[in-house]
Amino acid sequence: MRENSDVWIVIPVYGEEKVIAGVVERVLHVFPNVVCVDDGSPDNSAAEISGTGAHLVRHPINMGQGAALQTGFEYALSRAGGQYFVTFDADGQHRVEDVQKMLEMARSGAADVVLGSRFLDGAGTTSVPRLKRLLLPIIAKLSPTARRLKLTDAHNGLRLLTRPAAEGLRITQNRMAHASEIVGWLARSKWTVRETPVTVLYTDYKGKGQSLINGINILFDVTLSRRK
Repeated sequence: MRENSDVWIVIPVYGEEKVIAGVVERVLHVFPNVVCVDDGSPDNSAAEISGTGAHLVRHPINMGQGAALQTGFEYALSRAGGQYFVTFDADGQHRVEDVQKMLEMARSGAADVVLGSRFLDGAGTTSVPRLKRLLLPIIAKLSPTARRLKLTDAHNGLRLLTRPAAEGLRITQNRMAHASEIVGWLARSKWTVRETPVTVLYTDYKGKGQSLINGINILFDVTLSRRK
């Protein structure tokens, strides 16, 4: 725990009262600094978080996952001692041991930003639903910014940023288009970006992640933003 006191885990939360306490407690076993941003949840997510040792920040209304991440980064950066900042999903799909691997890479100086990949070296692909397994690598290859970074998984929610990189990140896409926005920003940045294999746990509870229709909406949001 002491050796990870310079790490902050940022968890955006919306309507996860059934699982969020368990997710936070698993993270806290390894990482003492966790901030959960309750994004106007209509259920008891905030109360469940309050029963853990995590920091709780609340949006009075639902603003979207991108907005929750930006709030979480701002909060974590304002605290003393943070050098590594990790985005972590609230629904139990991410694993703490994968964060530890990413942290080892960042601490070694090999990368300023470490992104999780479901498809690098075949990592975790057996748990990925078949349609996603087929289409997500194709989407990564079609994305100009993902190609520039040589990414195999352009929209994985498990990310680690060193402090200098986190300080330069400004998420303006409030909803799910933030993932494409982050990749685009990284492609234009000076930071060294690396992927590492991770396993995403798909279960019956919200187990399929973003729909393909949501992916189309993301492309629309990003395109509209660029035109503006």
